Amino acid sequence: MSATEHSSAVTITSLPSTPSVLSQLWPFLALLSLALALPLSGNDYWALIATRAAIYWVLVSGLNLIVGFAGQLAIGYVALLAIGAYTSSVLAAGNVLPPVPAFLALGAAGVVGAVFGVVVGLPALRLRTFYFAMTTLGFATIVTQIALAWQDVTGGGIGIAGPQLPAPLNTAWGFYFFCLAVAAVCTWITGNIARSRFGRALVAVRDAEVAAEASGISKPRLLVAVFILAGALSAIAGGLFASLQSYITPDAFTFDLSLLFFIAVLIGGRGSILGPLLGTIVLTLLPELAAPLAAWSTFLYAALLLVIVLAIPGGIAALLDVRSRRPLPDKRAILPKLAALEALIGRPKVSGVLSLRGVVLSFGGVRAIDGLDLDVRPAEVHGLIGPNGSGKTTTLNVISGFYTPDEGTVTLGQEALPAGVPESRIRRGIARTYQTPRLIGEASVLQNVMVGATVDGRASFLEALLSLPRHRRDEALMEKRAELALAAVGLGALAHVRADRLQHSELRFMEIARALMAHPAFLLLDEPAAGLSTGEIKRLGELVRAISRQGTGVLLVEHHADLIFDICDQVTVLNLGRILAGGTPAEIRVHREVVSAYLGS
Repeated sequence: MSATEHSSAVTITSLPSTPSVLSQLWPFLALLSLALALPLSGNDYWALIATRAAIYWVLVSGLNLIVGFAGQLAIGYVALLAIGAYTSSVLAAGNVLPPVPAFLALGAAGVVGAVFGVVVGLPALRLRTFYFAMTTLGFATIVTQIALAWQDVTGGGIGIAGPQLPAPLNTAWGFYFFCLAVAAVCTWITGNIARSRFGRALVAVRDAEVAAEASGISKPRLLVAVFILAGALSAIAGGLFASLQSYITPDAFTFDLSLLFFIAVLIGGRGSILGPLLGTIVLTLLPELAAPLAAWSTFLYAALLLVIVLAIPGGIAALLDVRSRRPLPDKRAILPKLAALEALIGRPKVSGVLSLRGVVLSFGGVRAIDGLDLDVRPAEVHGLIGPNGSGKTTTLNVISGFYTPDEGTVTLGQEALPAGVPESRIRRGIARTYQTPRLIGEASVLQNVMVGATVDGRASFLEALLSLPRHRRDEALMEKRAELALAAVGLGALAHVRADRLQHSELRFMEIARALMAHPAFLLLDEPAAGLSTGEIKRLGELVRAISRQGTGVLLVEHHADLIFDICDQVTVLNLGRILAGGTPAEIRVHREVVSAYLGS
């Protein structure tokens, strides 16, 4: 065994292993045990506080998918709490229709909340960050004003009685256990989503939206599904809140309450279920433990958020994640296992040649691509080189669907590829990497790679929500393929390490592994050798050649001329958006204009 291989073997034995199911579940089981033991206190006041925490968590569990996982700043979700509270109360009171049972009123509130969840969420498909946050706050104001003005139905400023549940749920502890059960179910279903391809897709949209689109993830469809779920849970929480309060008025749905929900997610930590759960409990208890400061609750929430952001940027979840703070060995070698490529890629169905004809793309008065004709054939490595600004990455973006050309066509075989629809490329067998690695830093390397197989999943959002058999089969298959992909590129030992702890060279290979998850017929590589050592560049070249031998056509944009000439079958040289030369590596090496403009003497 060589010194490098020995270093790698040592690394494998010292890296984090797969987290066990028990290690993931025990914090939730411990919290549930404490919650079940709470009646032993014999204090009905604690029943009230604990019930309130459980109800708040029903809402926050759904909001967490929007804020913590998808990264959308939805601040005004108290509006959906109010909608659920008034819907259930109005139906139970019979102010519009004949009175309905309390459980049916809660169910109806969930349906209404799902509808309004989409209404509140639709602006997120166009607006970002601060602007979307303002729309949610504006919606909350509208709901409050309607509740005040619609006196015949809502009681206006006087209010309306909340729905009363039947015995034994009409007692303090009976209602507490019911709300605890609902909260436990919400924890389970949102946890199922978080651990599914939909949860990974949400985080990919948050942290690497371009890579998410290239992996076939449709942001609008994904967010609509999550808004429906979060809206339904928020409205159900509203119905339970109305029962707890016994009587509700618009004054009950304050900005402070909305802030509590939002801050609970932030101090809990992004991409976590346990962290926001603990954050909700802490923020519910805080005003009770500091009763004299209750009037300062907004200040307390803001101060706590500031402390968390400055001291623990990752929130409570990062504080609890001990595994991610274990040191990694400094000397790690990337040793691809090329034999794994056959099982990983198989033989892609050859769909013909990937062709560009007469492509023109201008940015203002500058022509980034000027009449480009290019053919990338299956089982070949085609190099695309040229000076900075010559249009290489722009060409990849046109093929990937991120840019719409002013003129010309992009075809795969006889099929024209639609422009401006990047999520459609992966289904046609076109995958890619980027100049700057697009990673989900807070997810593991394995989860990053599994994102590449998102479109292969067959289970629906509902099946993932309930963890049905087809969803579990999808997950098992994706995980097995991701492990195979990591082994193929030489990162198998790093599967359970957080991606933001990897070295730059390892991120390059991780991106290739993610792209290989799609069984690509064509693989677009954008400067994959940038920042790699001489030995790593050599192994990268061997990996790219091995990928092409599986039948995959590779379009390689690269500044390392030696790598291009060593592994490419064809080379195209661009200059100012036009083809300067094209041919075999041997022909390009001696082309006078290429040597003068790019290669130098």
